[in-house]
Amino acid sequence: MVLLSLIATPSLTAQASDGSPQVALKIDLVSWGDDITGLSLKPGQSKTVTALGFRYSTPVEYSGSVLMEVHRSSTGESPKTAAPSADDLAHELHPLLAPDSNPAAGDAAKPKTGLMLELQKRREKDPSLVALAPLPASGCRRATVLLVPSEGSTFIAYVIDDDPSKLPLGQLRVHNLSSLTIAMRCDGKLNRELKPRESFIAPVQNQQMIYELAYKVGEEWMTQESNIIPVRGSEQTQMIILRSDNKFFTSTDGSKAGFLQIVTLRRSKDEPPSTGR
Repeated sequence: MVLLSLIATPSLTAQASDGSPQVALKIDLVSWGDDITGLSLKPGQSKTVTALGFRYSTPVEYSGSVLMEVHRSSTGESPKTAAPSADDLAHELHPLLAPDSNPAAGDAAKPKTGLMLELQKRREKDPSLVALAPLPASGCRRATVLLVPSEGSTFIAYVIDDDPSKLPLGQLRVHNLSSLTIAMRCDGKLNRELKPRESFIAPVQNQQMIYELAYKVGEEWMTQESNIIPVRGSEQTQMIILRSDNKFFTSTDGSKAGFLQIVTLRRSKDEPPSTGR
């Protein structure tokens, strides 16, 4: 995925029919779970992409409303996604829900609000619409959109602004997308505490970062791991800390390392996209 082939910085030069600003950027669709096939950013497109589970695939050029629609063709449909359980909401979906979202997804007794309500209204006219992603309104040439399975074969979209001005090559951004407060000690010096949805640019020395990771349960801190993550100077690197029971994190013997899981997304200026755990 070529980082230097980004299109020009988006500008609000046009307005959509609903009055929303227009943007132009490259989008990487990433599934928070199993691969999602048959996706496009315009209805009825014959050429579709697959959002791979917890890793980059093929980027998509997008120009249009700042509230981006994600569609799924009938050929890409899979059995309907079950409504998230209470555990899913607490550990997987909660950190990714927009502040104005209805936290009781799938609960018909509670009316939808915000983007979920807007998605429901638009789907009445176009059932191929499966997600709405609020993109940065300006100054963003690249974004990652995490798609989290929700009710009725729809998805919750969590957007990460990956513009090179905010995350240059050779730098590492750490995201806490778990439902717990975490703490990281970087290179034995910097101590950083992150609440859910918070992120920071971590220090990198000699193209690597040595870190210690802990998470807070109640008032007690639990140690997760001590490790080293390579951060090559030719790559834009994201380290996402989350909690998921997806098979992506299960080894061949059925074991899973740690209470929290770690996803590393790498975007290179001259190499295909890669991922790690």
